[in-house]
Amino acid sequence: MKKIPQRTCIGCKEVKPKKELIRIVKSADNDISIDVTGKKNGRGAYICKDIKCLDMAIKNKRLSREFEMAIPNEIYDKLREELVNESE
Repeated sequence: MKKIPQRTCIGCKEVKPKKELIRIVKSADNDISIDVTGKKNGRGAYICKDIKCLDMAIKNKRLSREFEMAIPNEIYDKLREELVNESE
């Protein structure tokens, strides 16, 4: 039996299978991007495909803390857009 990789959502702090989460990546040159494939190089953080988790992560500045830098609002906007597209 193959082991399913588990990751923790930065919004709700629940541990879920990696495939159920969206990965956000900080590259070596401090670029923040959404990793749809889950294979980009860099430091990763995971968030549920739920707007409530994103709101919680924004409110508590969890993404900023995870990557130890200020996160531009465009990243949050892209994430919100991605979550809206996922729920359709």
